[in-house]
Amino acid sequence: MLVHGTFAATSWGVIGPALARRGYCVFTFSYGDAGTGDIAASARELRAFVDRVRARTRARRVSIVGHSEGGMMPRYYIRFLGGAAKVEDLVGLAPSNHGTDNPLALTGALAGCTACGQQLAWGSRFLATLNAGVETPAPVDYTALQTSYDAVVVPYTSAFLSGPPARVTNVVLQTACPADVSGHLGIATDPVALQWVENALGRRGPADPSFAPTCSP
Repeated sequence: MLVHGTFAATSWGVIGPALARRGYCVFTFSYGDAGTGDIAASARELRAFVDRVRARTRARRVSIVGHSEGGMMPRYYIRFLGGAAKVEDLVGLAPSNHGTDNPLALTGALAGCTACGQQLAWGSRFLATLNAGVETPAPVDYTALQTSYDAVVVPYTSAFLSGPPARVTNVVLQTACPADVSGHLGIATDPVALQWVENALGRRGPADPSFAPTCSP
């Protein structure tokens, strides 16, 4: 399942077809007034969508690949809405797991984007609730993929999750591929990020931290 970010500004034109070619049954999920609505309400929408997909495919559990808010919002579903029993993998691309210091989030909140305010790194009651205690409930496997050039989720390290290495992998694309300059939006179409997504979905557990992707020229 592919879950877009705030303002639905995510392109699945690379990851979606690539996963389909590998034999995955790929679904895209749109939610929360283009991802601008209350995040808890969006998570409830996700719960209903997962149940419909599971009924249609007869899958016991689903894997979620989400970008930005779409990589963070499913954690609310997993933690508070019964999703832990229905999700196998959560792979976040530049996920806003601990919010952002970017003042544009405040600007968006003042303009009526509820989710923008909830993703502020300071004063967000939503994020305080989401991240209190165990950030990564079992048995779900979590992979957070991030670029050091992210100018939306600031600092870029706020994407990362705590948890046991057996179930949680945090990746900076530039560690393996220093020349990769993909930003917050570009990570969703980045060929290096795609390789990490495929690695995470194709094995038990999260992405292998020792995985060596082929770097783009």
